[in-house]
Amino acid sequence: MVPFGLLAAAGAALALVAAPAPVASAAPQAKATFHLPAPTGRHDVGATELHLVDASRKDPWKPERARELMVSVRYPAREAGRFPRAPWISSGLAAVQDGFGAGLGIPKDSVDWTGVLAHARSGAPAEHGRHPVVLYTPGLGFPRSAQTAIVEDLASRGYVVVGIDHTFETNVEFPGGRVEVPAHLEIEPVTMKKILDVRVADTRFVLDSLVRLAAGANPDAESRPLPRGLGGALDLGRIGVFGHSYGGFTGGETMVHDRRVDAGVNLDGSMAYGFGELMGQPYLPGEVTKLGLDRPFLLMGSEAIDPATGKLVRHTHLNDHDRSWPQFWANQRGWKRDLLLGRSGHLAYTDYQVVLRRLAQQLNLPAQRVEQLVGTIDAGRSIAAQRTYVAGFFDLHLRQRDTGLFTGPSPLHPDITFITD
Repeated sequence: MVPFGLLAAAGAALALVAAPAPVASAAPQAKATFHLPAPTGRHDVGATELHLVDASRKDPWKPERARELMVSVRYPAREAGRFPRAPWISSGLAAVQDGFGAGLGIPKDSVDWTGVLAHARSGAPAEHGRHPVVLYTPGLGFPRSAQTAIVEDLASRGYVVVGIDHTFETNVEFPGGRVEVPAHLEIEPVTMKKILDVRVADTRFVLDSLVRLAAGANPDAESRPLPRGLGGALDLGRIGVFGHSYGGFTGGETMVHDRRVDAGVNLDGSMAYGFGELMGQPYLPGEVTKLGLDRPFLLMGSEAIDPATGKLVRHTHLNDHDRSWPQFWANQRGWKRDLLLGRSGHLAYTDYQVVLRRLAQQLNLPAQRVEQLVGTIDAGRSIAAQRTYVAGFFDLHLRQRDTGLFTGPSPLHPDITFITD
């Protein structure tokens, strides 16, 4: 995938989420299923969602309407056992998820998507006390559910985590069952820059909405009831951001424009909107790449075989295959680390590493296709490493809890390599 899976994954995602809903099978059979690993922290996790409307901003993709977003909030909860488990995806997205899965090699109508449950409990009251807030922005074309395993684990460790759907990049279900489908988006510099700018504006608006929530207002457009204590659980003096692929770029770029964000993590995302010679484009880096940051930022890259050349490609700041990482590294003024997750594909930084591996056994999916997307690393080890280092990063920089995790390699996570100059 070039570069490092971003373009191929994004192109596939944008094509697939726009696919028409599949026709139901005339003779339904037992469908395959999967489950995500349980969170590892000591807190129970609650879940809710917010419909946010930015009345001050016209939607860049649909200028006749105001910009609106759906976000999910995961948070430390109490009395969680009295509340139902949240779905992995909403029921209105089942059909389009079937089309998305088909593009990854999963036969249509073969998986019970809406039967898959997250571990968070819908509507459970928030735990007493204030917790650091972390924003999550997904890869281009992917929904906010794509990294539920990491999001819920962070919440179980005492964070409020807010996942954002960037409307018209992916299918989004709004209250009442309305589903907005993606606009036609091209992977070329002008469009990619617009996508980035929209994402940064979305992320900052979500922060503004959280400020309202913490002040006692209900930012939900329909004023739907909120979990008890949710606003009081937000500590907006400690804010982080993380994202996968273009979401990682989005997080860094947001930090350039909004000093409320204290620390960020980029999971395998190029930080340029013009990808250079490999795509026959000019190389056009983001502001975060050109300027660096004076706050902490973590890079985590993948290691995969490039199908075009058959060569092993490591996404690190020492490899100019993606020119944005070396440039950012040279300009970064704040704390920085570069970690390589060995034997991982680009989608190993999403829930699809679990989805594809577990469905492959049930549906006899081609091993080569699965490995192209998620690599050969064991999904359990991969998720454990990501959870440890993402949470450890925010523990260090939002809570000032230094366990020594970032001083060097750990025998507990041998798949993680520290990339040094």
